[in-house]
Amino acid sequence: MDVKEYIISESDKLFCQYGLKSVTMDDIAKQLGMSKKTIYIHFSDKNEIVNNVIEIKLNSQKCIILDSIDLAENAVHEVSFAVANMKELLSNLNPVLFYDLQKYHPEAWMYFKDFREKHLFKTIHDNLKRGIDEGYYRKDLKTDILTQMRLEQMDLIFNNSSAYTNGKYGLAQVMAELTEHFLYGICTLKGHKLINKYKEIIEEE
Repeated sequence: MDVKEYIISESDKLFCQYGLKSVTMDDIAKQLGMSKKTIYIHFSDKNEIVNNVIEIKLNSQKCIILDSIDLAENAVHEVSFAVANMKELLSNLNPVLFYDLQKYHPEAWMYFKDFREKHLFKTIHDNLKRGIDEGYYRKDLKTDILTQMRLEQMDLIFNNSSAYTNGKYGLAQVMAELTEHFLYGICTLKGHKLINKYKEIIEEE
């Protein structure tokens, strides 16, 4: 790992733990064990670090999603992969990061919006069509409505997860619970059996 990659990696850990606004360049330098002068050789300011962190994180998510689609036995299995991925991604993530991203880092926020509106929309919509074709999702689903609803559900969790839980549960737990509820609503009886099957596998792991 070169110096620039190291700065991005360690900054990412701080941002996930504390959010974006509260982390200063001094905090990053302390975390890295190097001077701010060294950091400024590679990045003009904190905003550039944030942009790099978010872009790399989203590109990684695109690869993970594509791999999950290829590996999944069916549409329900694909969603179970997504739940496992979200658990890993969100378990140590401070929810304030999304608020900070939108308010203080417009360029990085645009990366996220583009990912949401293009990649996530297509992924959810394609999964719904796949599940219908396989007979695991109900044939009468309005896929365009449900795709948009699912995206807005995610937005609500990211932007105001405490409204659901009063801080009792983490982002990963809230997302997993609502994803399971979503699945039971769209699946056929045949699909319900698969939900239970993959749920047992995840719980055993």
